[in-house]
Amino acid sequence: MKRRYTSLLTTLFGLLTTCAPFVSSAQRTQKPPLHGKHWMAITGKPLAATAGSQLFQQGGNAVDAACAMLAATCTMWDVLSWGGETQALIYHPKLKKVIAINALGVAPTGATVDFFKSKGYEFPPEYGPLAAVTPGTPGGLCYMLAQYGTKSLAEVLAPALEMAAGYPIDAQTATSIERGKDRIKEWPYSKKVFLVHPGKSWEAPEAGEVFVQQDLLRTLSKLVEAEKQALASGKDRKAAIMAAYDRFYKGDIADEFVRGSQEQGGLITKADLANWKPIEEEPLHVNYKGVDVYKLQEWTQGPAMLQSLQLLKNFDLKAMGYNSAAYIHTLYQVMNLAFADRDFYYGDPYGKPKTPIQGLLHESYAKARAATIDLHQNNPNVLPGDPYPYEGRRNPYLSLLEQRRQQFTPNTELKNDFVPKHDARSSSSLMELPKTSLLASLAVDSAYVDRLLRGTTSVEAADEEGWVVSITPSGGWLPACIAGNTGVGMSQRLQSFVLDSLINPFNVVEPGKRPRVTLTPSMALKDGKPYLSFAVQGGDTQDQNLLQFFLNMVEFGMTPQQASEAANINSNQLWLSLGGTKIDDRKPRSGSLLLDKNTAPTIIEQLKKMGYSIQLGDRTSGPINAIYFDQLHHTLWGGSSNNGEDYGIGW
Repeated sequence: MKRRYTSLLTTLFGLLTTCAPFVSSAQRTQKPPLHGKHWMAITGKPLAATAGSQLFQQGGNAVDAACAMLAATCTMWDVLSWGGETQALIYHPKLKKVIAINALGVAPTGATVDFFKSKGYEFPPEYGPLAAVTPGTPGGLCYMLAQYGTKSLAEVLAPALEMAAGYPIDAQTATSIERGKDRIKEWPYSKKVFLVHPGKSWEAPEAGEVFVQQDLLRTLSKLVEAEKQALASGKDRKAAIMAAYDRFYKGDIADEFVRGSQEQGGLITKADLANWKPIEEEPLHVNYKGVDVYKLQEWTQGPAMLQSLQLLKNFDLKAMGYNSAAYIHTLYQVMNLAFADRDFYYGDPYGKPKTPIQGLLHESYAKARAATIDLHQNNPNVLPGDPYPYEGRRNPYLSLLEQRRQQFTPNTELKNDFVPKHDARSSSSLMELPKTSLLASLAVDSAYVDRLLRGTTSVEAADEEGWVVSITPSGGWLPACIAGNTGVGMSQRLQSFVLDSLINPFNVVEPGKRPRVTLTPSMALKDGKPYLSFAVQGGDTQDQNLLQFFLNMVEFGMTPQQASEAANINSNQLWLSLGGTKIDDRKPRSGSLLLDKNTAPTIIEQLKKMGYSIQLGDRTSGPINAIYFDQLHHTLWGGSSNNGEDYGIGW
């Protein structure tokens, strides 16, 4: 077995050094491009990518491999855990269509506006058992595997089981545990799992130390056991996998999860788990210059990218030039319009009120919104539009929108810690530093590394039969509150709800309702065939970065690797979806613009004159993972950003 993996990795090195002819192939990248003919697996951890490769080598399809990678990343606490949520897009080669999987948990019994306001919250809490929606990842994995995979749950979970029994922990995870240990100590089951050196100066596992999770190992073993028993009783493969699903949501695992949650002050009940189900749904899509781009429905922020593309049809981006002042300004204004609509109109499509998503994605609505853009100056007061007439309805929230405009004035105060997921510093103060101080300010410290690598993860997989999978799982990140003796960290996704309809009447917390999340896997078809599968981490920046990645390829002819490494811009002129417990913490910062630190001074000055507050960052794009389908040569191209630990294997 060891010789086999050594051979695979040796071959991988050769594959990685190969280049192919794209328009801008002369541009070198820090990471070499990944190539494959038969299959490709890319995700947030090298070991997890290896788990995907194992399933491919065992004859599994892309769904099998994606589920194995998902299980591995959850087990490795790659800023998510088994108690989080999963959202996926799957291309079905026989049906020739994109399928969407909604495996987001719901608010539990008792999670009401009155409950949280009675405790003094302006938003639901960020951490702990009261931040939890019901787990979605175990159910989403089981459903995808049963419906579209080929392997057994036992085969898919084998790498995760081995990891739970003990794997050498990476420095990123170990550091995250240590940094969050004061909060971890609040929760007895988390303390038991994570703080393996109690009383020492460093209480977390050390980098490279074998990290053992006995409780999680028992939980995953119970799932495999349930499948085995079902098969022995004569059930078929699908029914056996769903028997494992039932044990998690209705059996002894559910009992312990609920007991452990409620013991620590959580709200989740046994009925909450039993009544929850993943949903297979139709994705949303728009066509941009011959490419059909697919996103999940408006319980995610994915439609914001679709709206942005509709708006951008009204501009000649190529003529502006990549990251020119005009291009940056146009992107910023377009994203502001799309995110203003996201902030007010997006929410659970299965709840009430019904979102006006058809109007939001209408080309005529986009054209009308694009006409409001000042090409020479930032608009600090971008407001939600009125999409209702574009789907033949009258907007019932006009008075609410006016009240919202009056009450929530833009916050133009710059805060260095407000730049989402990235290190940033004021451009003016940066330029004024002496050279020695400047170099010191650019030095990577531990706090920056944590911010640099924090986020969620993504899973991309494809095979030669035509199956394609894009997943952005999340939830249950460190410091996580583990539910009893399950080893399963509870989600923190409830914080994405609002408590005030003035902010968003479609996303007010309610038992049984899904919060609007930032998670946003992406897929694109060209001429009815797979073109791109791509995703990224980074909260509110996800669809900002994915939009620019897509434009880098479609408008500027970059390869996937070039596009994933290219400098992006980020806007903070939006309502934060995560972090902060007060309204002022989440209000938009008008004109706040993050640029790459190597941006030309002339462009910075032009943008300042347009009304922007510039911050410069060492990294301006989250770790993008992508697979490009070369239909001319019938091969696969992989791309993975040159930051973080994201990693791919192709064959």
